[in-house]
Amino acid sequence: MTEEYDVEFVEREDRKARFLVRGVTPAFANGIRRAMIADVPTMAIDTVRFVENSSVMFDEQLALRLGLVPLTTPPEGEFTEDDTVTLSIDVEGPATAYSGDLVSSDDLVQPADENVPIIELKDDQRLEAEADAVLNRGKDHAKHQGGVAVGYRHLQRVEVGDDVPEFEEQERRIVRGVIEEDGELVPTSEFDHDLTNRYPGKEVRVEDVPNAFVFHVETDGSFTVDELVTRAVDSIEARAIELEEAVQL
Repeated sequence: MTEEYDVEFVEREDRKARFLVRGVTPAFANGIRRAMIADVPTMAIDTVRFVENSSVMFDEQLALRLGLVPLTTPPEGEFTEDDTVTLSIDVEGPATAYSGDLVSSDDLVQPADENVPIIELKDDQRLEAEADAVLNRGKDHAKHQGGVAVGYRHLQRVEVGDDVPEFEEQERRIVRGVIEEDGELVPTSEFDHDLTNRYPGKEVRVEDVPNAFVFHVETDGSFTVDELVTRAVDSIEARAIELEEAVQL
C-alpha cells in the first residue's frame, strides 16, 4: 500500500524555503534531514595546483578557501563521482580575488556566488592556480554539503481559550516555527514568537500535531531547495531498494 504524504510550502525561494510535511514519522523526517546534509552529491574543488602564489597566504590556506567556494551542481546523470571539472584563476594585485574570478571548463559547473572573497593581493602580488572539482557527498567532507541549514520542528496547533482571569498577569508564551490556527499556517516570526502578542488577554493551549513537521532548508547555491529535497528523497528510495534486494538474496 502506498503511503500518502501532504506537502505545503510556507515560504519558498530558490535557496531558502520552509514547508510542512504531514503523514511522516519522526524517524522518516530525520532521515530526510540527514539525506539532505550527507547523501546528496555536490561539486567542490578537491585538488589545487599553484602556478604562482606571491600573496601573504600559504598554498594550503588558499586551497582550503577555494575548496569551500560553492559550485553549481549539474543535473543528475551529467557527471559521475569519478569525473572532474577544471577551474582556473589568475588575478594580479592590487586587487581582491573573488570566486567570480574562477573560470570553469564546463558551463554546468560555475561558482554559485561571484562575490566570495578569496585573497586580497597587494602590489606585485599574484595568484595563478588551476583546480579540479569533483562530485562527492557531505558524509565524506563538509564542503560537499549542499544543505547549509537543514532542520525541522513539530507543527504546533494553538487553541484559544477564555479570557485571562481579572487581575491575573498574562505570562509570555514563546514558540518558534509555524503554528496551525483554524487550519491556517502562521509563521511565529509574524508575532515575534510570543503568543501573548497574537492573543493578548487570552488563555492558549499549544500541542504538537502528530506526524506533521515543518522543515526549514537553506542551500549554498549548489542547487535549489526543490532539487535538494527531491534528490534527498531519491537517495532514500535508492538505499531502500538496495537493502530490499540484499535481503532477498
